[in-house]
Amino acid sequence: MFWNFLKPILLFIPLASVQLVVMPLLSIDAITPNLIIILICFFTLKYGQMYGTLLGFVLGFLYDSISGGLLGAFMFSFTISGFIAGYFFNENKIEINTATNEFIIIVLISATINSFLYNLLSSSYDELNIFYIILEGGILPGLYTAFFALPVILFNTRRELR
Repeated sequence: MFWNFLKPILLFIPLASVQLVVMPLLSIDAITPNLIIILICFFTLKYGQMYGTLLGFVLGFLYDSISGGLLGAFMFSFTISGFIAGYFFNENKIEINTATNEFIIIVLISATINSFLYNLLSSSYDELNIFYIILEGGILPGLYTAFFALPVILFNTRRELR
């Protein structure tokens, strides 16, 4: 049981390093994918909504602590994203949700909500254009993150999916 809580934190350390160092180099017009959301969605679909919500809170706090951004913004957006991804949890469909194209759709929804909430909280614009925040602050980073979730379903060990 303890290993279930330690495994995502051990995976978080290299992912956060890649997120902070490499992902800004792969950004397209200031739109970057979020690898931490993929981790949160994967473990939420394996262990449930409460686990994903708490994991989002802990990883958000750790990421806020090391990234140097607005303290609490990632913590809030990761917590809500883990909660939303938990709605797709089903004990009978764990392998289907984590090893098929459904995982990409779940990551797209969670990453879009995460990016939207983070940009809504941390934006420093005087006038907030809601369409700009929805499109460039939500949907486009969500699509980019979903693209980076493809290796998860390609390299996930598939048992008999029927």
